[in-house]
Amino acid sequence: MVAVLSKEVLPFKKEFPITDNHMHLDPRNGEGVEAVKKFMREGGRNIFLVNKLTKDLGLSGVSVDNFAKLYRETIKLAEQVSELGVRAFPVLGVHPAEFHFMAEHRGIEKARQIAEEALELAAKHVSEGEAVAIGEVGRPHYPVAKEIREACEALLCYAFELARDVDCAVQLHTESIDEAGLLTIAELADRARLPRERVVKHFSPPLIKRSKELGIMPSLIATKKNILAAIEQGTRFLMESDYIDDASRPGAVVSPRSVPKVTKQLFAEGRLSGEDIWRIHKDNVERTYRVLVEF
Repeated sequence: MVAVLSKEVLPFKKEFPITDNHMHLDPRNGEGVEAVKKFMREGGRNIFLVNKLTKDLGLSGVSVDNFAKLYRETIKLAEQVSELGVRAFPVLGVHPAEFHFMAEHRGIEKARQIAEEALELAAKHVSEGEAVAIGEVGRPHYPVAKEIREACEALLCYAFELARDVDCAVQLHTESIDEAGLLTIAELADRARLPRERVVKHFSPPLIKRSKELGIMPSLIATKKNILAAIEQGTRFLMESDYIDDASRPGAVVSPRSVPKVTKQLFAEGRLSGEDIWRIHKDNVERTYRVLVEF
């Protein structure tokens, strides 16, 4: 079961609760839990484990049952990670690229029906304490036909509604986004009556000030350049590796070591204080997901 955030204020400790907000693991096509060991050796303590695509499990065809298998695999992987001493929080959903694939093979309406049922299953896992958030959901990051984009946005709105009902956060995958795009997402959350602070923009640009104004939580790829640009505007953001764990793309998007490594580098250089690290890796995470970050 997922630890629920309490109101108790924990004392500051020298060992920081370093958290990677978005990581994938793939024991079939990549490193699997070995990637987490690298994260752990560098000082990492918590990850948000996001499911991959059904094809990564070697599953063919399009069905809700395939998503059920994918979710069970992700939850099982999270348990294996936790046995290593790194807390793993499962995040379950229908990637927009997966929906695009389904639409091409089964048609948009059938794909949408399957995707909605898969999202409902993800929400059920959240309600039962086996996952903490829905995601990644949203729009493809590459050009697609108008009807695919519109269907993806409708699914995003449905995910927001489900998240509202089970009281969880949603991790978003979208095209490259600007301030206007962030506003549109905030308005979609309002329409679904999902609190904006439960919306996490995965692979966000360092628009920290505007994200704070809109109430959305940005999650930034852990490169030194990215984080330096962010902290000029504040510390209301999360850090992620978006590690894909694919042997054909080693180190993509960045290494599983990156979140703790960049954090420690900036701390050593005096660019991040201990309080900054505490806020980014623990306070922001706990407020967004309503979970207890351990360290």
